[in-house]
Amino acid sequence: MSGPISVNPQVLRWARTSLGLSQEEVAQRMNKKAREVDTWERGEASPTYIQLEKLAYKIYKRPIALFFFPEVPEEEIIEQEFRTLPEDALLSIPPWMRYLLRKAKVLQLNLDELYGGVNPAKRRVLHDLDFASSVAATDMAKQVRTYLGIELAQQQAWKNTEDALKHWREVLEECGVFVFKDTFKPPRKKGIGTGDIPFSGFCLYDPDFPIIYVNNNNTKSRQIFTLFHELAHLLMHTGGIDTRQDNYIEHMTGDNRRIEVLCNLFAAEFLVPFHDFEARSAGVSIDDHAIENWASLYCVSRETILRRLLNQGRVRQQDYEQQVQQWSKDQTGSGGTGGDYYRTKGAYLGERYIEMVFSHYHQGHISMEQAADYLGARTKNVPRIEEWLFNQGTRT
Repeated sequence: MSGPISVNPQVLRWARTSLGLSQEEVAQRMNKKAREVDTWERGEASPTYIQLEKLAYKIYKRPIALFFFPEVPEEEIIEQEFRTLPEDALLSIPPWMRYLLRKAKVLQLNLDELYGGVNPAKRRVLHDLDFASSVAATDMAKQVRTYLGIELAQQQAWKNTEDALKHWREVLEECGVFVFKDTFKPPRKKGIGTGDIPFSGFCLYDPDFPIIYVNNNNTKSRQIFTLFHELAHLLMHTGGIDTRQDNYIEHMTGDNRRIEVLCNLFAAEFLVPFHDFEARSAGVSIDDHAIENWASLYCVSRETILRRLLNQGRVRQQDYEQQVQQWSKDQTGSGGTGGDYYRTKGAYLGERYIEMVFSHYHQGHISMEQAADYLGARTKNVPRIEEWLFNQGTRT
């Protein structure tokens, strides 16, 4: 198919704008002029099939069949998912991040299909607990810890942050919250937004299949904080995005601002209860060694400990911000999985989800090709993913 192929120009335009791309950015990726992209979207001309494949798979990350639909498909826009964020913060979300949000939405739909519309958890924290934005972070943290059934002494006995992250993920999934991970690195190609905001994760609220999506490039300790920041959002029935920058909170007002502030306070209080930390830190000189020891004890980041010291008035705001900025530079890329494709796939999707996919496959409910689609993998890689799952040990 070397000649132009008839597609719906409105869908072409929608696919571009849903990612926040300009015609100039798309044209640059296509090695075309912006006016040619504009003629496609006006219906005055059409791309060739080869050009459409590049648009669909490489730029817009959409199924090619979508561009032949008679109408623009309905899709919840990012402004609806994250209505608590100020307009400036929404506009600053780059195209690659919007793509990750769409991937997460697909996983949410997959969960609905795989579990027949019924969350398999015996206990569901979002059904059993409910909080208003006016709740005190200490009260919220106590109730959630009691519900999850993890004593502080148990948390402090975990070997390291990797061990802690694994436990917390299992606990949340046992309580009906699904956790997925991905690399949040922006593409390096020219013309695509690089995303100045260092995103740590986000969540998508749903009464049956709530999702927390974590940046696997962050340190394990930062990933743990993100889990509980996003859990707080879900417990207040909102979507949310966790970043390493809090300056956007200054532009928020009313209930939205209270929710965002509460999410940060809750995560810190849950992981490092103030009264416990106050007792342990009393009379201790503040230095790097002490901060490192406390971070290790609670299986959290040094940033979380420093925030606690800031709350106590033992460090200055300026010193806190400078130190956190330095740590952020030092920690870049330290949370990855070492380049092993199957280990990475397992870390991103989680054993629980992968196991359910193979359960459907072996029961004959889905084909090998469908299993590959659920796993976001090529068909030839599916057996090796199952081999990885087998090596983790099956759940009882």
